[in-house]
Amino acid sequence: RSMAIVRVVLVSLCLATVRLATLPGAVGGMSVCRGVERVVVGQRKKEGDGADVVRLVGAGAVRDLDPFLMMDHFFVKPPAGFPQHPHRGFQTVTYMLKGAFEHKDNHGGQGVIHPGGVQWMTAGSGILHSEMPKTDGVNEGLQLWVNLPAAKKMMPPNYQDLAAEDLAVGRSDDGLVSASIISGQAYGVEADTTTETPVWYLDVTVKPGGVFEQDMPSDFNAYVYILRGRAVVGDGDDEQKQRKLQRLEMAVLDRAGSRVRVANLHNSTDQPDKMALRFVLIAGRPLNEPVEKYGPFVMNTRAEIEQAFDDYRAGRFANVRPTTTTHHRSARKRVDEL
Repeated sequence: RSMAIVRVVLVSLCLATVRLATLPGAVGGMSVCRGVERVVVGQRKKEGDGADVVRLVGAGAVRDLDPFLMMDHFFVKPPAGFPQHPHRGFQTVTYMLKGAFEHKDNHGGQGVIHPGGVQWMTAGSGILHSEMPKTDGVNEGLQLWVNLPAAKKMMPPNYQDLAAEDLAVGRSDDGLVSASIISGQAYGVEADTTTETPVWYLDVTVKPGGVFEQDMPSDFNAYVYILRGRAVVGDGDDEQKQRKLQRLEMAVLDRAGSRVRVANLHNSTDQPDKMALRFVLIAGRPLNEPVEKYGPFVMNTRAEIEQAFDDYRAGRFANVRPTTTTHHRSARKRVDEL
């Protein structure tokens, strides 16, 4: 009888090992580090009314990265900016790094985004808005366009506003890594942002000698964009799967694993703040749907694009007043509390 019990236990352990080994991105139960598929340097161009942007996604080597349609790193000094323009069928995520931007829409909605603050706007069925700099110097930030699934493209428009102090923050046990969590999770902390498309967006700072490691769903498309410092992206034990990056370079990650690893190239602790690495990690689940886009409209078919233009010209556009949700720190939850 005791031998029978032992055999059952051994069989159970073997089955458990097989299940772990066959998880996406897992080998022998251990998560596999994603490698770097390619390194991208953005294209500098003018957008809006004389605004300088560096386009990382939406042109050149990365014309799209489902579910991401575009990402710009913008540097805008008055009088340049983005006067009133329409959107339909997707979301814009504006994250300020320096200065401030004022947002106004056709329904009287208005707000200012300050450094570290985020506006997550769902254009949905349509909105008319402007985005203009609020300080005299260079106003710097990132704007990401996230596609909406077909079933949600005509949903009512809405905003989610988060000030810097209201972002959830995750920290490594050794104190060398901190992550402001715009959406998704890091180090056991999860953002309370509502995303219509599953998206993780982290602003990560790594002190010298530190290493950021994060497990994420293996079916997510993901990339790392360096804002400051120098980094080694990829598996530290496999030189074929890692690349060194510097400011304004982006690494598109492969989907051969479920773990992201980014290390600060500097190990000296003499000047920890000066030698700190800062980057954003952006990842999302592909929609795998047809994409038809023209300027500010992103739909699934050409007919839907033509309908958007017809609605805009006929004055039927953006007739639904957006709702606004302001997130506060009290809404934060740790992953283990969910």
